[in-house]
Amino acid sequence: MGLKGSKLPDARILLLGLDGAGKSTLLFKLKYDELFCTVPTIGFNVEMMEAKQNRRKITLTVWDVGGQEKMRQHWRSYYQDTAGLLFTIDCWDRTRLNEAQRELERVLKNEHLRRLPVVILANKQDKDGALTATELTEAFNLRKTCSDRDWFVQPCSGKTGAGVQEGFRRMALLVETTSDNNIKDTVKYLKKSIKK
Repeated sequence: MGLKGSKLPDARILLLGLDGAGKSTLLFKLKYDELFCTVPTIGFNVEMMEAKQNRRKITLTVWDVGGQEKMRQHWRSYYQDTAGLLFTIDCWDRTRLNEAQRELERVLKNEHLRRLPVVILANKQDKDGALTATELTEAFNLRKTCSDRDWFVQPCSGKTGAGVQEGFRRMALLVETTSDNNIKDTVKYLKKSIKK
């Protein structure tokens, strides 16, 4: 436990994925341990949570950004100062797996995210016929796509909560922390860039 008033080291985490993949559901399940009836995220949600990173506590500031096609063009506005990427994939909706793969590959090629750790949240494992973590790893050719970074595929379910904590814990272990993250300035910058 730190001194009263001392700031915990902070890591900014980006939570991306296609619309309907379950990003907000996973985040709220982790933060509040409840199943929320969510609506599509227009813009972003920001949640802060404490996590352990090698015996010390850090604060993860998770930016959950909308995944609709019109929002994806704004994702790059969030890349700077990101310490790690959580990418959520709906493993049950096989009709959109190619689209999810294309978006993941596009995101990982960005210079601001180069070599940053990525945790793939293989969501909706509670549904019959969902792609397993192993099948997802093979189908997305992740060994090649993520060869320049630390990466992990976490099977999970936003509905039941299975694997959700483990995915976020894994991210906390992989990220590098920073101490000069100013959330208010970032929010102002993002609001301006989205209005353009």
